[in-house]
Amino acid sequence: MRNVIVAGAGMAPFGKYLDRGVRSMAEEAVSEALAQAGVEVAQIQAAYFSNAVAGIITGQEMIRGQAALRYTGLSGIPMCNVENACASASTAFHLAWTAVAGGLYDVVIAVGSEKLSHPDKKRSFRAIGTAVDIEWMVDVLEKLGMHDQAAELRGDEPISASSPSGGAHEEGTSGQDKVATGSESDLQGKKKGKGGDHSLFMEFYAAAAKAYMAKSGATAEDFADVAVKNRKHASLNPKAQFRDLVSREDVLSSRLIADPLTLLMCSPIGDGAAAAILCSEDAAKKLGIANPVKVLASILGTGKDVVNKGEPNTVERAVQSAYESAGVGPDDLDVIELHDAAAPAELIVYEELGLCAKGEGPALLAKGETALGGSRPVNTSGGLLSKGHPIGATGLAQIAEVTWQLQGRAGDRQVDGPKLALCENAGGFLGTEPAATCIHIFGI
Repeated sequence: MRNVIVAGAGMAPFGKYLDRGVRSMAEEAVSEALAQAGVEVAQIQAAYFSNAVAGIITGQEMIRGQAALRYTGLSGIPMCNVENACASASTAFHLAWTAVAGGLYDVVIAVGSEKLSHPDKKRSFRAIGTAVDIEWMVDVLEKLGMHDQAAELRGDEPISASSPSGGAHEEGTSGQDKVATGSESDLQGKKKGKGGDHSLFMEFYAAAAKAYMAKSGATAEDFADVAVKNRKHASLNPKAQFRDLVSREDVLSSRLIADPLTLLMCSPIGDGAAAAILCSEDAAKKLGIANPVKVLASILGTGKDVVNKGEPNTVERAVQSAYESAGVGPDDLDVIELHDAAAPAELIVYEELGLCAKGEGPALLAKGETALGGSRPVNTSGGLLSKGHPIGATGLAQIAEVTWQLQGRAGDRQVDGPKLALCENAGGFLGTEPAATCIHIFGI
């Protein structure tokens, strides 16, 4: 396998853009990535395009990448469309890395673009909720007598008028992927008891958060502090969706979604795009790439239906493989982007990545070790909670952030002299685990 370099990265700012499409945002991200890499579009040999929900939101299926990249100058080269829940973009990057490492191509681009917002919020919520085994989930809902929810999950017209409502920061929350169970969530609306107007998936999040609280002693205040930290980081990121500072009290007093999770503990619905250009080490030298970032490990994992007690879960399995591949350990990391779809997930993933022992996530946070200025800053971009979570773009946005950190391009949120970075991205729900997990380690 050949050594692979990230030559440059780009990102269209995350936000709610009802007047912009997948194509427009993809074009912006591609343009910035090319400019930062100093690579001409004619030098790109293949493209890997990530999108998760366009089929539901915009109706575009089958040739999403070809359509989105049609006017970028990339038309005519091989293109691969990638869909893998919230790990879609990091999976696209993994496939791009595989192609270069294996010698198939010398210079490629990975692009993720997602439009999750829609005038009809119910369509956004339905799109988010499809990252499960639909046949299995519908069967479960029917057996529980939850016929309306089953009908909506199938895409049928709801039997009653109990449609989703509400949203994060007046926009809806996407809260995707994993707290501990790996479930997906639309997180829409205030809980009203059994059969209320909130998502069934949010109940999985809440149950997992409570289980973690029982195991670790974590409190709602700890979860709020994760949101406060990540919002402070986002305030320094001009590409983040939400940049206003919040306090612990702001987070705790925001609208209850599903106890113990409040609105500001959940990632928002939004739109955006990100891209990265990868090349072989030899190609990087020929192209004169400045500030190359090395891909030290690229691991794609799939969840298992049942995990026995004490057995490593998909994130733990994937990160162990990544550490072994890169020849490093958690103590070597300087900056980390991880999948904080809901605030408790960040604390749980600290432990899964080996940043601290089991049950010590809250203490690591409280010491300030994972904030800017700490020994291992986490989610310097603002994370999903504040940077935003347009599903098919998230993984590449994480990679863009650590690339900029390692290149010294991160502006006011720049970490002091980082040498090694890790991205963790997980998506979907399969049994007790995320359906897909990607771990990437980068170095200079």
